[in-house]
Amino acid sequence: MPARRLTIPCLLFVAAIAFADGPGDNVPDKVRPVPPLGIEWKKEDADEVRSGLAELQGLLKEIGANELRPDVEIYEKAVRYALNYREVFDAKGMPAVKKVLKEGLDRAKLLKAGKHPWTTQTGYVVRGYRSKIDGSAQPYGLLVPKEYEFKAESKHRLDFWWHGRGEVLSEVNFIANQQNASGVIPAPGAFILFPYGRYCCANKLAGEVDTFECLDHAQRFYRVDESRLVARGFSMGGAACWQFAVHYPTLWCANAPGAGFSETPEFLRVFQKEDTSHAPWYEKKLWRMYDCTDSAINIFNLPTVAYSGEIDSQKQAADIMSRAMEKEGLKLTHIIGPKTGHSYEKGAKAEVNKLIDEIVAKGKPADPAEFKFTTYTLRYNRCAWVEITGLEKHWEKASVHGKKNGGDYELTTSGVTRMKLTTRERDITFKIDGKATLEMKGNAAGKPHVTDLIKVAGRWAVVGTEPAGLAKSPGLQGPIDDAFMDSFVMVAPSGKPSAWVEKEMKHAVEHWRNQFRGDAPMKKDSEITDADIAKSNLILWGDPKSNAVLAKIADKLPITWTDAGFTLGTEAYPASHQPILICPNPLNPKKYVVLNSGFTFREYDYLNNARQVPKLPDYAIVDTSVPPNARYPGKVVRAGFFGEKWQLLPNDGQ
Repeated sequence: MPARRLTIPCLLFVAAIAFADGPGDNVPDKVRPVPPLGIEWKKEDADEVRSGLAELQGLLKEIGANELRPDVEIYEKAVRYALNYREVFDAKGMPAVKKVLKEGLDRAKLLKAGKHPWTTQTGYVVRGYRSKIDGSAQPYGLLVPKEYEFKAESKHRLDFWWHGRGEVLSEVNFIANQQNASGVIPAPGAFILFPYGRYCCANKLAGEVDTFECLDHAQRFYRVDESRLVARGFSMGGAACWQFAVHYPTLWCANAPGAGFSETPEFLRVFQKEDTSHAPWYEKKLWRMYDCTDSAINIFNLPTVAYSGEIDSQKQAADIMSRAMEKEGLKLTHIIGPKTGHSYEKGAKAEVNKLIDEIVAKGKPADPAEFKFTTYTLRYNRCAWVEITGLEKHWEKASVHGKKNGGDYELTTSGVTRMKLTTRERDITFKIDGKATLEMKGNAAGKPHVTDLIKVAGRWAVVGTEPAGLAKSPGLQGPIDDAFMDSFVMVAPSGKPSAWVEKEMKHAVEHWRNQFRGDAPMKKDSEITDADIAKSNLILWGDPKSNAVLAKIADKLPITWTDAGFTLGTEAYPASHQPILICPNPLNPKKYVVLNSGFTFREYDYLNNARQVPKLPDYAIVDTSVPPNARYPGKVVRAGFFGEKWQLLPNDGQ
């Protein structure tokens, strides 16, 4: 292949400048802020923007409840954040703020008058949805193909394009520079969806949920062909491709990661020159949440065409995935741009596009005859026609290999204790692990039928009831960070908590906004309603003496508080220590309670996206006489995982 270089920017947004990672970002005691503090505003600019913002907020009040309200709210939030938190990073940023403010005012006036022309607009459009997680309005960009007919019935392919790292990619910069995405992905006739991804979190945790909320919102307004969804992205966006590919391998029709990273330890060693060998055992185990190499077998289910520049250090991502796939008997299609660094090379990009288009033209099989799937957590538990609902042990390898021929199904499992199979045939035979043969006859042909299977004493059987008592289940399996992937409420104590609790609660709220770009829902313990308990995970701050909600459930938690401090199992801890944990809420076991923690990665981890993974497991004991720092909320003296029944395990579940 002749050497060529791509002339368009490798990043999606020219305003989203990525700061260089390097050894200077390996010093926990010297951490630069992310996002950085912007420039000081001139008084006349601040007055002008403050006045326009007040007008926009007034219009939103007049608009009231409206399903299109988030399409306007994204502008209000973008400008408010820029003004209140000094998120204008250079002189060119102020015109962008004013541009976004004007666009927001224009939309608000139209919506107030009952008009919404952007919903029937082709070309690039910015849309907004309301997140289930924190109630915030979140933006995304969408290219609506010029061929799209709003009153027709045909569905269109949709390509996701996850953007690269951008430490100054505020909402203002995202919205104002949406048009600069033109030409990045030539996919004629396709929607191209650009998630904001909640800023710069590598599309993990709440950033991961953002992708599905964007898709759900787009499907409400546009006809999307679910059999032709394509995963694409470059740099940090390439990392997103890998993680969405191995976590949801039969959702996509095709996968095209460019550069990025695909796991934590080797990438940080190669790219960041960081030694992670001394990380605590539970951190290493938690890497399995996003280390795609551990689940490389899942690429069996998804045609993948990776791209790397020949001299790009991020070529490491595809190289290590290729090695991991080879161990599983798979071969990665890896297109390499000759003599090219961190960008697409023109000829190589054309080859990637050609291969992806050929895959998409064939479409995704609705009911694959064979699949191979590995997971380490019930957070990621679906592949083809199987949903894994029980594991022998979380964070250890569990796998299912399934084959079907008409109504004959054969499955081989490892580390799985419960699963649901969705079938459509009238008469079905299951053969599982070469032993059990189960028959299901007389099902309604052509309609989905769910069979719930459980493994007891080494044998599989059909069951029709949910297991009694507490059990880790999909969406209720931990770790602590999992509580922030669904609706949550921070519950502040009415009493006087410790100084550490007050400081960490403030830190959690501040950094939720900084890193996940929403205002954390916050209520006093006296304000929590039955609706809150039914709908949301409760993040409880304090102890039973200071927090009334915690007092109600204290005797049903693994922690026992005493006059001298508290105990966990047989170990007693003084009042200078604090418990952090996640478990099912005794008031509603279908939701979590979390004690004294926000998301668990901290300022040091913001400096490289590969670090932005959970840092604490299901529980931890923190010595608060050691001050919090950029890595930990104090000295972690104990941490571990609960068992599959949410029970305390020997040796903390190591």
